Amino acid sequence: MDKPPIVVIACRVLQDLLDRLLPEGLAAEVVYTDYDLHRQPETLNRTVQEAIDGIEAPSLVVLGYGLCGDGLAGIGAGRHTLLIPRADDCVTLLLGSHDAYRREFEAVPATFYLTKGWLESDCNPAREYRGYVDKYGPENAALIIDMRYQHLKRLALVAHSQSDLDTYRPRALEVAHYCERWSMRYEEILGSGAYIRRLVEAAANSESAGADFLVIPPGGELRQAQFLRSESDGAG
Repeated sequence: MDKPPIVVIACRVLQDLLDRLLPEGLAAEVVYTDYDLHRQPETLNRTVQEAIDGIEAPSLVVLGYGLCGDGLAGIGAGRHTLLIPRADDCVTLLLGSHDAYRREFEAVPATFYLTKGWLESDCNPAREYRGYVDKYGPENAALIIDMRYQHLKRLALVAHSQSDLDTYRPRALEVAHYCERWSMRYEEILGSGAYIRRLVEAAANSESAGADFLVIPPGGELRQAQFLRSESDGAG
């Protein structure tokens, strides 16, 4: 029996890794969605669901996301099979594993992560503040932005090579300068492509997908509870 075609639907923040790690010809189609959708979980949900529903032939749909603020909760497989990392958000995927994310979270839970993609799209607190000023004026904008970010302690730039860290450091430092209003400290983290590499391997052979992935059969639905982990799940 022939394997179904593979379609990848992913956040653009993962584009560099997927473009590098996806073997030529493995995916029949690759679709990237905008970074800003993470700010609007309902819109993210609708956008991903519409993309899945728009695939005509029954396919293995590889989702390059985590649960993402419940943005992927309730996504239906329809006629397809879904494969998705069992991760809270894209930061886990960028760091390379659930364990790497857990270490960072335990070290500094209140962290805002920057990446090459988010910097290129200008998704950061400084840009967000400017948008609020346009809508609500400076005084109200300051109240809103403080409410969103004043609890954070660290701004961390995640990149997958020293070259990218060097290239994007100036932009990250501009954001860090703005975030000094909340006394955030700035750090840099060298991430890993290991999780995305394993996602690609699981796409090539979904039967081998382990505890770090969810496989949703046709007619099934992604649920928040499926992303929860226990100690018995092991490293990943």
